[in-house]
Amino acid sequence: MDQDRPSSPPIAQVHAWLHTARFLTEAPQLPHLPALAVPEIAFVGRSNAGKSTCINTLAQQRQLAFASKMPGRTQSIVLFALGKHGTTDAVLADLPGYGYAAVPQAAKRRWQQVMAHYLATRPNLRAVVLLCDARLGLTELDEALLEIIRPRVEQGLDFLVLLTKADKLSRQEQTKALSIARLQTRGGEAMLFSALKRQGVDDVAQRLWDWSHPAAPHTSA
Repeated sequence: MDQDRPSSPPIAQVHAWLHTARFLTEAPQLPHLPALAVPEIAFVGRSNAGKSTCINTLAQQRQLAFASKMPGRTQSIVLFALGKHGTTDAVLADLPGYGYAAVPQAAKRRWQQVMAHYLATRPNLRAVVLLCDARLGLTELDEALLEIIRPRVEQGLDFLVLLTKADKLSRQEQTKALSIARLQTRGGEAMLFSALKRQGVDDVAQRLWDWSHPAAPHTSA
């Protein structure tokens, strides 16, 4: 057991912490993002993967993250602060959905460059949560994103694939989808998630807490 990491609080306390999520800022380009020292956790995924629903479910708020009526059209990074009593001890980053066919190619390329630069260079990025529709699994675009962050994952960046809308699959189909996702991420962590059935909500909440409260550096006596 890691003696440097404080024991995790009860899950009810973790959910209460996530409920403090509040809008911090919105930035269409990286220079507009504030320089932060606290851990930042990015949520990424294709349009219609259920990213906004996932964030709202975890925060227990109906309209914290907004799903655009025109998928793929929202092209700003939105930051949400987490912390009780007005403090900020972690940040959630909601990155725009990608892969929507109706978006012009020039806009797609511009946003892909912004996203790639963010994922590769954001100094305080602590973890990435990639959301995929469980019925579709990881697509070529998702795998391309994996390649972008792989160097940072090898350096310690935490990474989790969430297979959303898992309630749409049978138990056997869920097991198969999970196995395939783990193969595609080369043994990376993958979980099933359903906002409707609250499947995986507690486990994801716990990971967000752990990522945001890393172990203290070990010091010799």
